[in-house]
Amino acid sequence: MSLTLLKKALRSYASVERKKTNEWFFKTGKGQYGYGDKFMGVSDPDSHTVARQFDNLPLTEIKKLLQSKIHEERTTALKILVRKFETGDERVKKQVYDFYLKNFSQVNNWDLVDGSAPKIAGAYMFAHPEHARVLDNYARSKNLWERRFSIIATFAFIRNDEFTWTMKNAKVLLVDSEDLTHKAVGWMLREVWKRNHKIVENFLINNYAQVPRTTLRYAIEKMEEKKRKQFLKGF
Repeated sequence: MSLTLLKKALRSYASVERKKTNEWFFKTGKGQYGYGDKFMGVSDPDSHTVARQFDNLPLTEIKKLLQSKIHEERTTALKILVRKFETGDERVKKQVYDFYLKNFSQVNNWDLVDGSAPKIAGAYMFAHPEHARVLDNYARSKNLWERRFSIIATFAFIRNDEFTWTMKNAKVLLVDSEDLTHKAVGWMLREVWKRNHKIVENFLINNYAQVPRTTLRYAIEKMEEKKRKQFLKGF
């Protein structure tokens, strides 16, 4: 498998219209969170297609792809990593997990975090709880994407009915100033609520004055209308 061929395959799916859409969707304007990110104009499904075709790409080449300034190339690199992790034995899973954290600085937009953190880091941490301390460190990071990682990675725990890390980091991140963090916390609280209503509702009530409005709206989205209105009204 050749990195040159992979990039050529990605370019074959690129379009000017998609490039404009991606640049708008990922907020690449001056002063926005995605400012400076470069796009070629490839859709997410097409990126999946290429990732499946090149899933035997070695880590040395994946590192080069992950260091690309082009968003869709980094996306494809992460999709290949996820495939390697999910299909690999324990040795491969550990290798991919270590590689992922070592190169996390390149996971620098919300979609990159969301598509990889639960499936690689979260899954590995759930299976190996001694590694979960990374979640605590990242929740207190100055880096937006590390903070988002710290809550989104816990999705792997939620899917296994383990909510401790989600609730702990949700509390830490209530004071976060970034809307992208507020949305991520609300999303994960909603996922916990689907499995355990009481723990989330108690959390929202006990921390109501500190819960950002965006977090609240995301967290209560699936509640029945009467209860949702009560939470919006306040206590």
